[in-house]
Amino acid sequence: MSEQQPPKIEFPCPDYPIKVIGVNSTDFRDYVIETVLRHAPDLDVASVTVQDSNKGTFQSVRFCITATGVDQLERLHQDLKSSGRVKMVI
Repeated sequence: MSEQQPPKIEFPCPDYPIKVIGVNSTDFRDYVIETVLRHAPDLDVASVTVQDSNKGTFQSVRFCITATGVDQLERLHQDLKSSGRVKMVI
């Protein structure tokens, strides 16, 4: 049986979905947007959605960017995770 390979992404990839999960705070959405804009200046801020977890402990911020390459995505992930505020980037 062959191992299934992850789908290959072709760049640039418009509407690349990203979900960022972190501890719920009043400025978490703004922090995520500010960080993402450094890596993807074409982010449509109006399309960003935020959802609190059931208990309100965590918050998820969802958005789509035009992914230009693996380097961009890795740098964005690193930047978000280095803050200590982000628990997961999906």
